[in-house]
Amino acid sequence: MPRKPIIAGNWKMYKNSQEAVALVAELRKRVGYVHRVDIVVCPPFTALEAVAGCLGASGIALGAQNCHWAAEGAFTGEISPRTLKEMGCRYVILGHSERRQLFGETDATVSRRLAGALAFGLIPIVCVGETLEERKAGRTEEVIAAQLAGSLEGLTPAQCAGLIVAYEPVWAIGTGVAATADDAQSVIAFIRRRLGDMFGAAAEGARLLYGGSVKPVNIGSFMAKPDIDGALVGGASLDADSFAGIVAAAAEEE
Repeated sequence: MPRKPIIAGNWKMYKNSQEAVALVAELRKRVGYVHRVDIVVCPPFTALEAVAGCLGASGIALGAQNCHWAAEGAFTGEISPRTLKEMGCRYVILGHSERRQLFGETDATVSRRLAGALAFGLIPIVCVGETLEERKAGRTEEVIAAQLAGSLEGLTPAQCAGLIVAYEPVWAIGTGVAATADDAQSVIAFIRRRLGDMFGAAAEGARLLYGGSVKPVNIGSFMAKPDIDGALVGGASLDADSFAGIVAAAAEEE
């Protein structure tokens, strides 16, 4: 069965509630009717409720940028998967390189957060990717394999089939320098092979995304590759014209 493309926007720490609602209102006009591609927006936690109310019955789904592994508890500054589910989230980003580099996330904590997200029916978008130094040292596959093994530990084949993995080379995030489509395909094909080693045939159901300076002008080249099922979009997701252009191009390539 063909994998449905997905375009997810990670808004990071941008947009207050009023700005978020304005952006979503524009996106509803431009891509709310698109059904050939799954569309996800991931606002800051503080804007989730407002955005959920604005999305309504549109074809755009709500996602969060992180979650804790526990349903509740003494975890100051964290947010629980149960709360996200109750607020209308369907997706959650886990293990983003900014979380790993700036806030001490490890493969082990990503694995625990993944289990928590799955327990409450959230669809995880698990991020992996190498630094520029690791790439120059020829360690890309070694680094990615270790991240997959640690972050997905304990996952079942059935859970793998519903998984989303985003390959985000750290050197391409927010730099304006995207990996080439061929480079992205090479690494993402490796990810699918590794998932196959870990989970068997279920790996064919997992959706694999590219992230890192994705724009309307380059999304088509990524979507044309056989193992790339969509994109996790950063800066370009903050602008209605850019994000709608990416969605439209992905729908054409499908």
